[in-house]
Parts: sequence; C-alpha cells; structure tokens
Amino acid sequence: MAVVGYARVSSVGQSLEVQLGKLGYCDKLYREKQSATQHKRPQLQACLEYVREGDTLVVTRLDRLARSTLHLCQIAAELERKQVSLQVLDQNIHTGDATGRLLFNMLGAIAQFETEIRAERQMDGIQKAKEQGTRFGRRKRLTKQQIAELQERRGQGELIKILMKDYGLSKASVYRYLTHAPDTEVRELELSVPNRLPGDR
Repeated sequence: MAVVGYARVSSVGQSLEVQLGKLGYCDKLYREKQSATQHKRPQLQACLEYVREGDTLVVTRLDRLARSTLHLCQIAAELERKQVSLQVLDQNIHTGDATGRLLFNMLGAIAQFETEIRAERQMDGIQKAKEQGTRFGRRKRLTKQQIAELQERRGQGELIKILMKDYGLSKASVYRYLTHAPDTEVRELELSVPNRLPGDR
C-alpha cells in the first residue's frame, strides 16, 4: 500500500515548496503547474492511473485537486471504484473513515443540485427570450425571387420592420439583402433575431 501525493500550483511563477514540504512523507509525488480551469492536467491523470487498491492519495487542499465540485466528486468516485482513499491535509478529511465518506456524499448532492439549477436557469432564459421575440438557430436564407421581391418592396417605400417580420430576418440581414444582387447568397449564423425594433428608417 502506497501513499501518493499530488501537488499543484496555477502558474509557472508560483512555488510548490509549501505543498511539497507537507507531502514529503509520501512514497511517490506528482507535481503540476496548471490552472485549475484547464481540463488537461497530465500529472493528475498519471497519478489517478498509478494508484491501486489500498493506496492513499494525499493533497494539501481540495482546490489543489479539482477544478469544481462536480470534478471533485468524479475524482472521488474513481478513487472509490479503485478502492483508494483520499486524504486532504489542511481540511482534515480522509475518505477512509465514515465522516470523510459522508462529506463526499454531501458534495455529490450539492454538485447535482448546482447542475440542475444551471439547466433550469438556462431554460428560463431561453423561454424569456422567445417570449420577447428572440429567435434561435440558423437564419433564413432567401431565394433569388424573394430577394428581388424584398428589394422591390423596399423601393416602393415598405418599412424595414415590416420586411423583417414578413421574411423572418434581422434588421442587419434586411439591409444586407438590399445591398446585394438577387443572385448573391447572404450566409450567416443567427444567435438572436428580434421580431421588432423600437425605431425604423
């Protein structure tokens, strides 16, 4: 059974000395200089692949190990699958005992709750945007005949906002079609297209 340490700082300019001092008793040490938000942390991955049943992975603080609560729970689940304990020195956590396991179960519940709340807020935002006339997806592409018709209607004095509504276009797209020849395609992706604007020219 091995005691394996993992130390991380977020930039090249920071020092690992304090962490390495606390982890000096470990049988094997992995060290990394990567931001917590970076998904690729080769030393952490190597560490998780190295540990075996009965080993203990040691870090000084939880934020040295994971980039989020969800990520922490994923790591804890992997360690549990491999029957490897996790010890966090500064926060006095050890998953080898009942209290440590309870803490990680709580963290898992919190992570799931956060995920569901984010998804709910996102759906609420989309629904609100739709109610305000925002459209999502790829912009409608007009045919040559439609472009010619749009240009003719504008030439006869049709308001831009009417053309926007009738053709399902943004104000910018209407103007682009007005400045292009009928046989020219106007291609673009739309994040949002309002059905109406406060003013018109």
